[in-house]
Amino acid sequence: MKKNNTLKPFINGLIDENPTFVLMLGMCPTLAVTTSAVNGLGMGLTTTVVLTLSNIIISALRRIIPDKVRIPAFIVIIASFVTIVGQFLEAYLPALNSALGMFIPLIVVNCIILGRAEAFASKNGIFASALDGLGMGLGFSVALTLIGCVREVLGSFSIFGFSFKAPLEAAGLSPISIFVMAPGAFFVLAAIIAVMSVIRDKQTAAGKASKIKDVKCDSNCTNCSDSSCVHRFYDENGADTAVGNRSQELK
Repeated sequence: MKKNNTLKPFINGLIDENPTFVLMLGMCPTLAVTTSAVNGLGMGLTTTVVLTLSNIIISALRRIIPDKVRIPAFIVIIASFVTIVGQFLEAYLPALNSALGMFIPLIVVNCIILGRAEAFASKNGIFASALDGLGMGLGFSVALTLIGCVREVLGSFSIFGFSFKAPLEAAGLSPISIFVMAPGAFFVLAAIIAVMSVIRDKQTAAGKASKIKDVKCDSNCTNCSDSSCVHRFYDENGADTAVGNRSQELK
């Protein structure tokens, strides 16, 4: 149990509170750079590095930074890491840096990073903040990569730069070019969120059914502590009969 509690910030960002599919944050880069899986993965991992490092520094300085200037201080810290990462990409990954373009410096104003700094890193310890940043960043990376994969496969018949266009065109198929255009991002994002929503609803329904099944009712409503039980009785005036019976017993 202790291990699960320790890893909770990581799991939340990766699954339960995925910034793209659940919290709907960072929509600008999500819709703009996911024309390919490589671009989505590159943008996601770049954001992960900035998010994790900024969370660590903000958490370490949270007792030093005055409350009145915390937002400007957070932005300065985030901007410093964005500059460092941008220089690294320009030096070692120029093709990716060129593909992402202006969206690298715009990481500074990404609501995911500033939001986690304000909501989590400024209120929690360094280790928990690092896990939160890593979980949120990887959740963002998975979401962007998935969207990029779908758009690239449908829009250009390729995946991570490997093309399988020739055999499909020989079979009479052609790429659906709208998926590598702006509207395609909305279609793919909406479809993925819809599927996840259906799965989540089914899991919730199954969980509720399981809880109802596990309840052992001995028909003794007088001593029952489950106020949500559908078998509890109410009189015509709306009073709880079980409670009334219990009151009579106490008398």
